[in-house]
Amino acid sequence: MRLVLAILLPFFVFFTIRRPWQGIFCLLLQLTLIGWIPAAIWAVYSLSQYKTERKIEDSLGRRN
Repeated sequence: MRLVLAILLPFFVFFTIRRPWQGIFCLLLQLTLIGWIPAAIWAVYSLSQYKTERKIEDSLGRRN
């Protein structure tokens, strides 16, 4: 579901992964028509990094 949001509403994804300042900056970028594509790419990349960080934290948390 977040992946669809990352493409349609890129700024909103940053708020769901607890990065509000990046969300505000992404919204400013998204307000321009040309900036929508880079904003969507940035949101998808950040979402991927967030999922990777969560997997690492979960695996380290279970080991300790």
